[in-house]
Amino acid sequence: MEITGSTALVTGANRGLGRALIDALLERGAERVYAGARDPGMVRPDERITPVALDVTDRAAIAQLATVATDIDLLINNAGAAAFAPAPDADPDGLAREFAVNFTGLYDMIRAFTPILIQNKGTLVNVLSLLAYAPAPPMAGYSASKAAAHSLTLALRPALTRAGIGVHGVYPGGIDTDMLAGVDAPKAAPRSVAAAICDGIAAGDEDIYPDPSSAHMGELWNRDPRAFTAAFAAMGS
Repeated sequence: MEITGSTALVTGANRGLGRALIDALLERGAERVYAGARDPGMVRPDERITPVALDVTDRAAIAQLATVATDIDLLINNAGAAAFAPAPDADPDGLAREFAVNFTGLYDMIRAFTPILIQNKGTLVNVLSLLAYAPAPPMAGYSASKAAAHSLTLALRPALTRAGIGVHGVYPGGIDTDMLAGVDAPKAAPRSVAAAICDGIAAGDEDIYPDPSSAHMGELWNRDPRAFTAAFAAMGS
């Protein structure tokens, strides 16, 4: 799609990749961006940014927002939650939170805004993870919730495409945000990841690998899924 002149809604917009996505969209000429955040006061002021209170686990709040942001033609589901725990030790409440944000909340956003995207001939972008393809044992719940969201993206794509909605899945590697603070691993800058996501949207790429690590691993996944899975399994050894 053409980002110049678009009206976007970005979830998880107050920091990290969400904030970088807003900056990238505006730099490329987006006319307006709704910035969804649990604390909209944390969204930076700009006349083109409309901060909106949004917790994606609150279905009523999503429904209310869908009555306000009726002009969007780009929905970027970026909000995410992560805990660090191997599968045998995962806290049930933490696991439920990961699924509530990363899967159910994403699904509720899609259901609420699909009629708007159809009307406006819009585009849907789901920010997923390389861990959607294979789990990292230290992040069992996060990996599983992103895998579910990846499967949902694939399941919805045919019907949404027929309805005129472009559907993109984004599969980043590590990003230098609060989520991975203290983790000793290669991490890409949020601004470079956001720019690459915009490039992928503009190019019409269904699967977007927005950093060098994800580009390399995405190629490995498409060539040799077993080797890809083994690489991530090694994180727990």
